[in-house]
Amino acid sequence: MTLMVISPHADDETLGAGGTILKYKEDGYKVVWLNIANIKEEYGYSKVEVKEKQKQIDLVREAYQINEFIDLELCPAAIHEYSQKELIGKISQCIYKNKPEVLLLPFSEDIHSDHKAVWQAAYACTKSFRYDFIKKVLSMEILSETNFAYCNRGFLPNYYIDITKYLKKKIDIMKIYKSELGIHPFPRSIECIEALALLRGCEAGIKYAEAFQCIKTIEK
Repeated sequence: MTLMVISPHADDETLGAGGTILKYKEDGYKVVWLNIANIKEEYGYSKVEVKEKQKQIDLVREAYQINEFIDLELCPAAIHEYSQKELIGKISQCIYKNKPEVLLLPFSEDIHSDHKAVWQAAYACTKSFRYDFIKKVLSMEILSETNFAYCNRGFLPNYYIDITKYLKKKIDIMKIYKSELGIHPFPRSIECIEALALLRGCEAGIKYAEAFQCIKTIEK
């Protein structure tokens, strides 16, 4: 069994599904992480910044014991400028290669244009008559993006995963992305991550949870 998480940027996978990745890994799933955008010198970033980001990703991969990591290295904050045909082609190739039963995507109404573009392209790769191995598709809740979705199309969770056992490690992994964290009330703060896990846990009748929107699930 394979879980694939598709992150627009490295850190989205941890914010949205860090505890879930740890749980599925412990449950014996192969975990594939497909990251779409990353910094490069040709995009205007310094050699030091690029090296530091790669170091962070390597440490995160090791912490999760990721089975396969794929980085498309597209330009951050410019994914919407790539054609949908190109995005769908790249994502579809990765999905076909790994044949995940469970697929985690960003939320369709995330405020970041990169997230919207990734969701649209990735969702196009879930048609049952072409990707019949996919049995569950979930949208993640990513702090600093999902919580700013337009109110009429906001995130309404209907699928919860108990991460009580994994919250501490999720936070430890998020600390690797030290440049992405801020001081409360900044959304990507340790306090906010803990508070969201507590809130979603209360909704589900457990201590800590990650919440998702279930786009589809197929049971046989």
